[in-house]
Amino acid sequence: MSVFTPVSAAQMAERLKNYSIGSLVELKGILAGIENTNYFLTTSHGRYVLTLFEKLQMHELPFYINLMAHLARHGIACPAPIADVRDEYLAELNDRPSCIVTCLKGEAVMAPEATHCAQIGEILAEMHIAGQTYDGRMPNQRGPEWWTATAPEVYPFMSADAVHVLRDEVRFQERHRFDKLPEGAIHADLFRDNVLFDGDKIGGVIDFYFACNDLLLYDVAITINDWCVMDDGDIDPVKARSMLTAYNAVRPFRVEEAANWGVMLRAAALRFWVSRLYDFHKPRPSELNKPKDPAHFERVLKKHIARDPSKLWL
Repeated sequence: MSVFTPVSAAQMAERLKNYSIGSLVELKGILAGIENTNYFLTTSHGRYVLTLFEKLQMHELPFYINLMAHLARHGIACPAPIADVRDEYLAELNDRPSCIVTCLKGEAVMAPEATHCAQIGEILAEMHIAGQTYDGRMPNQRGPEWWTATAPEVYPFMSADAVHVLRDEVRFQERHRFDKLPEGAIHADLFRDNVLFDGDKIGGVIDFYFACNDLLLYDVAITINDWCVMDDGDIDPVKARSMLTAYNAVRPFRVEEAANWGVMLRAAALRFWVSRLYDFHKPRPSELNKPKDPAHFERVLKKHIARDPSKLWL
């Protein structure tokens, strides 16, 4: 994304008077992401990231900001919010809520190997365990109620075959309940571009602004569906088992989770197919980057429907 909301050097220098992180050296826009305006912020004390929130309102943000602070305190490699002199993480800047967080080292790995996937499984399990003591609560804004309401809005843009698949999958998911599966704070968007690798090791997990309280297994399925996917939408079994094995070594899966794995993989694919369809066909006026092609997650979902899910389990 190009920067939505400009911030001048003079404005940033004035803002920094409320912090104890030094004086302004450089402010540089980050051309990545689709939801927020981000800048690399270099001060005389170090490097940080300034985020201005384009959609989320001030009252909606404490869950996400406090979750990052909670995880960072528990040793998870993620951006740590910086408090100002009033001990506040959030402040208004150019009519937008904003925050400053630590800047992590590394870059995204867009062609991961099984060794990368294993590290992702490990840190995801660690986040889930650390999140058990987080007392913030946020329902999943992109869960079953959302995709059920949103799917009819994109049917007019789809082929008859695709509409049939999508409508049937929404109905399929409505027949399943997961009362016995463990829940907690989840990332809900742990795609490859939301993890930085510093050499061969994880530098950190970023972009927690879809985080919510939901099923832990759902978070695993979302992550598998991106990190372990092949060009045709199928899942690489070696990468998938590497991730699941590493996760299981930290937080062992329950029998009930194994039994619901196939349904959860389909739910995760459904969620992102619907959101990609909506973003592609009904983009926001301020969207500067072309939305991603929704056909990818259509292929992923169809593969999951046709496959024996046990072939992608431990």
